[in-house]
Amino acid sequence: MTLHATCHCGATRIALPSQPVQAKSCNCTFCARTGAVWAYYKHDELEFISREGEAVYSPSGMNHHHFCSKCGIQTWGDSPDWASMYNADGTPKNGDANAMPAERIYAVNLNLIDDLDWSLVSVEQVDGRNSW
Repeated sequence: MTLHATCHCGATRIALPSQPVQAKSCNCTFCARTGAVWAYYKHDELEFISREGEAVYSPSGMNHHHFCSKCGIQTWGDSPDWASMYNADGTPKNGDANAMPAERIYAVNLNLIDDLDWSLVSVEQVDGRNSW
């Protein structure tokens, strides 16, 4: 069963390949304000059905926060694949504190899925406020 993440007005629609079983909730200053719970996917795993009126906020130039310019809902994001290089507490996996990921990862706000079975999703709390 394909799940669809949809902003409030329906201008942004994203098809997910399957029910996510893992997600992250971050307490950084951006995520804490949006309340998003993120499931992560490779760029070719998502199907963007509609991105009408999409806008991007990117304060660092690295992390791109996509939202609907019509209803204002935070829909998805793309960023360097930080989890490939760093642990949830911000420590580097390979010991190199300056490591930069080579790949990008997409994140979908799971709060946009009406029929999501949350009982199947393990949500990891990430301390982004103190880690980066």
